[in-house]
Amino acid sequence: MVERLIRIGTTYLPVSDVDLSSEWYVNKLGAILNYKDEDKAILNFANQSVFLVKAKEYQSANFFNTYGEECFSITFEVNGFNALETVHREFKEKKIRVGEIENRGHSGRNFVFYDLDGNKFDVWSELSPIYKEKFLS
Repeated sequence: MVERLIRIGTTYLPVSDVDLSSEWYVNKLGAILNYKDEDKAILNFANQSVFLVKAKEYQSANFFNTYGEECFSITFEVNGFNALETVHREFKEKKIRVGEIENRGHSGRNFVFYDLDGNKFDVWSELSPIYKEKFLS
């Protein structure tokens, strides 16, 4: 049998204030807080464990591509365009910083949003077929 990587189990995100950030993720995004101390918070969120780690000032998970555009490192999926529109509207109502819904030239539509520390995330309207088959059948 050949061993292989099976899934991403944990994502680590830099934050400036563990208390404020964990409260934001719980209240704005519906994360479940499992543990918190002065250096980190452990959340259950989007089917994985997310660690919010106290970092130095002005840190984020974002990076810049070769064209100088700021990029996100995580894309969340929702099940269809209607779900994307609903989440987009709800994020706006919750005063989450969001971009407009975009057509990026591939299937589905996307929008970006940011947490309190400027960590940039993407939301895509196309739920993975493998995820649909395993968990929504």
